[in-house]
Amino acid sequence: MLDRKTPPAIKDAVDLTLTLKPYDKYTLRNGVDVYAIDAGAEDVLQLELVFYAGNSYEPRNLIAASANFLLKNGTTNKSAFQINEHFEYYGAYLNRNCYNETASVSIHTLSKHLPALLPVLKELLTESTFPEAEIETYKQNMKQRLNVNLKKGDFVAGRLIDTYLYGPDHPYGRFSRFEDFDALTRDELVDFYERYYKNGKFVIFAAGKLPKDLFALLDEQLGDLGNKPVEQPQHQLVLAGEKKYRVINDPNGVQGAIRMGTPFPNRHHPDFLKVQVLNNLFGGFFGSRLMTNIREDKGYTYGIYSYLENHIQRSAWVISTEAGRDVCEAAIVEVYKEMADLREEEVDAEELALVRNYMMGSILGDLDGPFHIINRWKNIILNGVPETYFYDQIRTIRTISAKELQELANKYLVDDNFYELVVV
Repeated sequence: MLDRKTPPAIKDAVDLTLTLKPYDKYTLRNGVDVYAIDAGAEDVLQLELVFYAGNSYEPRNLIAASANFLLKNGTTNKSAFQINEHFEYYGAYLNRNCYNETASVSIHTLSKHLPALLPVLKELLTESTFPEAEIETYKQNMKQRLNVNLKKGDFVAGRLIDTYLYGPDHPYGRFSRFEDFDALTRDELVDFYERYYKNGKFVIFAAGKLPKDLFALLDEQLGDLGNKPVEQPQHQLVLAGEKKYRVINDPNGVQGAIRMGTPFPNRHHPDFLKVQVLNNLFGGFFGSRLMTNIREDKGYTYGIYSYLENHIQRSAWVISTEAGRDVCEAAIVEVYKEMADLREEEVDAEELALVRNYMMGSILGDLDGPFHIINRWKNIILNGVPETYFYDQIRTIRTISAKELQELANKYLVDDNFYELVVV
């Protein structure tokens, strides 16, 4: 019988034993690797095909993203309407995404409907036609969206800071322009599709309550697709010469979008996991130094955060917020003040314990369900880090010292390293 007079013992998240459920791995007859997590109580699954077809591979701006978006806008046998109707009939959700190195096509569906959906998915990957009418509609819609977004200081700031950090011709630093949409041609899209989807390289991630014959289904429908190695293009990093930018986007604007950033190595660097702890202490969650000072104490903003950008080849450490036009400069001063405090004084044990517990609790939340678990594995596999990465992160959170964090702050949180941008 429960003793309701005695409350249960409270255990810090940092003391929890966290494990990452291992994946099952299959290889289709064409050499495509399938990583699968069979878990969950509901009869649903997520199937994601990740192609090496991101922005890094395009010969000209917007081709990769446009080809990815238009995959489901018509095939040899089906119109865009018929494709959408087919997936909606089965209550499934078909999505496409394009990133810097990769692009994906994914399905969320009831497990029992996968056999009916896979043939149409294959059709998108082998028989998409990119009709001219669909391309023109896409161009018009995207230019209208861009026209609206360019009026928002936050959107403009997000574009410009990446250009300063990586260069205007680097895939991480390029941004969409009206003339790029106008220049898109069907021939370019078809050529990119043929090279990187029909005959490119891809990996499959599956999670949920998986059918017992999942591997056989995937091998039957996708085992004859092209899977040729693709060479990762090399792009030169070109940092902007100036470090401080002030941009007037709306002369009558009352709010400014602030971005501050510095280049940073990728996940393979020995400091990366340690700096994730320092970042959370600095500005990575609601109890961070930046939030406590600039939101709670000064009242300059509703929220301010810092983060390491989620890129594969290289990263950047970025601070992001919006503040009243009249206090933007004061907010930047306070950011530098918090950097100086972290350089000059060791964090006390209580604050470090709070950050440790927050980070462990976040990881615990990320292990809730098969979709989150497969996303953890996808991050590890696509970034090419060791499979011990998850446990290396936990060990770092638990063991990093205040002295190490101070040393990292002196190494990276240096004022002269950071680009400043305010867009009003």
